[in-house]
Amino acid sequence: MDRIARTIAAEINARPDQVGAAVKLLDEGATVPFVARYRKEATGGLDDSQLRTLSERLDYLRELDARRDTILNSIRDQGKLTDDLAKSIAGAETKAQLEDIYLPYKPKRRTKAMIARENGLEPLAEAILADRSADPEALAGGYVSDTVPTTKDALNGARDIITERLTENAALLGELRGFMQREALLTAKVIDGKQTEGAKFSDYFDHSERWADTPSHRALAMLRASKEGIVTLDIAPDPETGTARAEAMVAAHLGTRTNSPGDLWLRKVAGWTWRVKLSLSMMVELMADLRSRAQDEAIQVFARNLKDLLFSAPAGAKATLGLDPGIRTGVKAAVVDPTGKLVATDTLYPFQPKNDLRGAQAAILKLISTHDIDLIAIGNGTASRETESFVADTLKLLPSAVKAPTKVIVSEAGASVYSASELAAREFPDLDVSLRGAVSIARRLQDPLAELVKIEPKSIGVGQYQHDVDQHRLSQSLDSVIEDVVNAVGVDLNTASAPLLSRVSGLGPGLADAIVAHRDVNGAFDRREDLLNVARLGPRAFEQCAGFLRIRDGSEPLDASSVHPEAYGVARRIVAACGRDIRQIMGQKDALKGLQARRFVDDAFGLPTVMDIFTELEKPGRDPRPSFKTASFAEGVNEITDLKPGMRLEGTVTNVAAFGAFVDIGVHQDGLVHISQLADRFVKDPHEVVKTGQIVKVAVVEVDVKRKRIGLSMRKDGGAGQTGRGRR
Repeated sequence: MDRIARTIAAEINARPDQVGAAVKLLDEGATVPFVARYRKEATGGLDDSQLRTLSERLDYLRELDARRDTILNSIRDQGKLTDDLAKSIAGAETKAQLEDIYLPYKPKRRTKAMIARENGLEPLAEAILADRSADPEALAGGYVSDTVPTTKDALNGARDIITERLTENAALLGELRGFMQREALLTAKVIDGKQTEGAKFSDYFDHSERWADTPSHRALAMLRASKEGIVTLDIAPDPETGTARAEAMVAAHLGTRTNSPGDLWLRKVAGWTWRVKLSLSMMVELMADLRSRAQDEAIQVFARNLKDLLFSAPAGAKATLGLDPGIRTGVKAAVVDPTGKLVATDTLYPFQPKNDLRGAQAAILKLISTHDIDLIAIGNGTASRETESFVADTLKLLPSAVKAPTKVIVSEAGASVYSASELAAREFPDLDVSLRGAVSIARRLQDPLAELVKIEPKSIGVGQYQHDVDQHRLSQSLDSVIEDVVNAVGVDLNTASAPLLSRVSGLGPGLADAIVAHRDVNGAFDRREDLLNVARLGPRAFEQCAGFLRIRDGSEPLDASSVHPEAYGVARRIVAACGRDIRQIMGQKDALKGLQARRFVDDAFGLPTVMDIFTELEKPGRDPRPSFKTASFAEGVNEITDLKPGMRLEGTVTNVAAFGAFVDIGVHQDGLVHISQLADRFVKDPHEVVKTGQIVKVAVVEVDVKRKRIGLSMRKDGGAGQTGRGRR
């Protein structure tokens, strides 16, 4: 464990004792959000990002140690374990290095080298290696037999034995791996006759670049093209110089320094070993590394985009009309009250073929007046702009004394998935599937986080090539993001749905359902400690979840804050020092002025916790999400055909990729702001400049209607000075 702690500490810029303390807490069942927020003294203040990395690396290094023990036992059982070998195994830092060392001792199926040894050819291989001046063919003549009919067969057998040694040489494999990782080229070639079928992959019909420099989005695109049978992929050294260097590296491990007969023959064996064996195994290994590296980057991008989206500003507790646009099937309407409760539904037919414009307008106006609507959320799918235009015209019919609701275009990604889910069926058993989508659209405007947690993260549409990456790793990463965001924001215990509660530290689907069931039977919770009356929710779960749950207007004021119940005593001492009632102090920035946090440190709670309590008393239950803003789409710009280069528009960032950002400008097709167009300076990572959900101003640079591609710019010159944007 000490070695693991030292390794992780170096990687996350921490001390081994910090890592050791965090590992102990995680092993005892504590969650990352709980440790990050409420155990700062124990871990020396490790944040959630460091703790997530720690948790992932801990799993890898423990698996590595378990594999190390298995390999040691296997070689020991074979009677081949030496001190030097044990030292090499102990020093292996990666699974690849460990497997390289184990290769000669790994049980394997019968090989050509085994057959050659059975035929008595190992002495021939040793003789050639020992005496380079001797002619290998002459030496082979002494090994011809019934099982080895010719000298050629004898030499081939010797070659197979030497080749196996080379392919199991850990030092050689390490050198070749490093050489390939530095200099190998990734090459894609279109399969003849697949040009038309694979037109979307035309950038890769004749493409070559350094393996080490291939960004994740290009790697995943080429891997998908290969999987669909459009291109062939190869990873190899530069054919003009690299192949000869690789063969020379193999020959160097045979000590071929002269032009003697033995060395000349061994150099041929080295070349054969590279071409037939090692180049293929290296290609397979680097292809797997490329896929893994690309997937890691894609998952990181997806996770970052999801985090930004979940942190989107909530419009708040306002009566909201949700509209799920449609042409033939009608516009589905759903009204939710400020708490998100469904209170009314309707289906409107303002478009073809019914063209009941007056009836649809009357229905909208009635819903607005009956339910005192503040917000209108319009899904951004098919007929979105037509619906927005229809709503805008309808709002003009409101009496001048009536305040018009604010209309907002809302991403409906995943709404249809939610509509057809088991969760939606339980929530709205008697509601038509198509109307459930309108409810989801309305609620995600009120509180994006509370609604989006109900949807499979992969269906929210903020990733690139999400179906091409390891689904288990993707799910783990996205679940971690949701857990971190939910606990950073905090959850209202008396209004949260079971899906939202299930993401709270220490809870899960079972306890979340139990909390909701208890709430339905007994009414709202008055105090956090009442959670201990919930079936199966014991002290351990309470410790993990309590600080992240909020109770507004309960009998205990601190329950509305993120102060953990275990630290209420410290909070009350701070309040007592002010000489005022706690309700007068909470939320008053200057109330604690003059108090020194160090005065309240004790054996149980250190300065970090006390400082957090000061912050909470000043701004209890503060929502870390930004203030609510909306993008204004340009009037008359509804379709891609309405766009013209030079137009300046406002839009919402829907997705951030390694090569740029996609922006919804209200024409049913997101435009791309290439990384080179994000700012008037060099941008290495698009996330430095933009994030999902951000409202931005863009200029239209180019429009390709046929390919449905829109080029945008956020530069001051509107992209006029661009010199080429590179491949996507």
